[in-house]
Amino acid sequence: MDLDFTEEQDMLRELVRGVGAAYTPSEVVRDIEDDPSGYPAELWKQLAELDLIGLLLPAEYGGSGMSTLEGAILYEELGRSLAPTPHFVSAVMSAGVLLRAGSGEQKQSLLPRIATGEIVMTTAWLEPHHGFGPDGIALTAKPDGDGWVLDGTKWHVPFAQAADGFVVLARTDAGVELFTVDAQSDGIRMSQQLTIAADTQYEITFEQVRVSNASRIGAPGSGWDTWHDTMLEGIVLLAAQAVGGARFALETTVQYAKDRQQFDKPLGAFQAIAHYLADASTTVEGAEILVHEAAWARANGRPIDLLAPMAKLFACQTFRDVTAMGHQVHGGMGFTVECDMQLYFRRAKQLQVSWWNDRYLEELIATQTLD
Repeated sequence: MDLDFTEEQDMLRELVRGVGAAYTPSEVVRDIEDDPSGYPAELWKQLAELDLIGLLLPAEYGGSGMSTLEGAILYEELGRSLAPTPHFVSAVMSAGVLLRAGSGEQKQSLLPRIATGEIVMTTAWLEPHHGFGPDGIALTAKPDGDGWVLDGTKWHVPFAQAADGFVVLARTDAGVELFTVDAQSDGIRMSQQLTIAADTQYEITFEQVRVSNASRIGAPGSGWDTWHDTMLEGIVLLAAQAVGGARFALETTVQYAKDRQQFDKPLGAFQAIAHYLADASTTVEGAEILVHEAAWARANGRPIDLLAPMAKLFACQTFRDVTAMGHQVHGGMGFTVECDMQLYFRRAKQLQVSWWNDRYLEELIATQTLD
């Protein structure tokens, strides 16, 4: 069992870490909170110049053709720096759906532009007061002549104002289907939603929004299966993002416990604090190995129906718990907005409840375990 990364993978990690340090220091993360666009243009431009946006996309569409294992490295470093970027919704989820089920024309027209960052696509999935499963899709798509008419409301659509287009989950007579929708289409209304992470999400109302037949992705009624398969790969990367954030929060807290003196000795010399840090170190290490196993399995064509939900469930719980512990070790100062730990804690909680929350992940794991 070889847990080491290759020299090239280590170079990728070093590259992305350098980008995070240069373009998303905590000052930039703070400045971009609740920003209507949601991400720094300079960061997106740099990711494009380094071919990191299309890292996971096939070379035939302008990508680098890397595997989920390299994707996990990328996302660990994005999580470490809390980099605000639409990479996940555009180059992972939207592109992943198109790769799995898109027509040749859709792939040729959209994927190369996604890979270079020329356009940003985002996903319109969740709906008011509905769940994470297929029954939660109520927005309707009704046939009308040579196209479709979409009606309904989506919540928590990331980076919607900055997006050039949406991948929309809609309900037809055949079941759940996927459609591409131009962001400038008539009948679209947006309003920004404020979240615990102060990231950029929108409520979007589709009112008699007309799309062509060519905008439908995949066969009739196949939308949920395509979405589910794309999500399984996507949550492995989000788990890696959580591990990266948890690892940095732990390192920061350990350093503080070494530097902060109390009663003429460092905080880390007190048994209670030392045990907190020991427990956190153990869980972060376990989460990291689980994420790497899931990424390796996907990269080698093995099933991840069980590993992917496990990885996100455990990694996000670890991220949340480690940042909460970091607050306590930092004491009263740790609970102030001036302390960076609150940036990590709020994003840890947001990540835990987004893109399949704990309850939904536990149902997926239970199904695999009991079947």
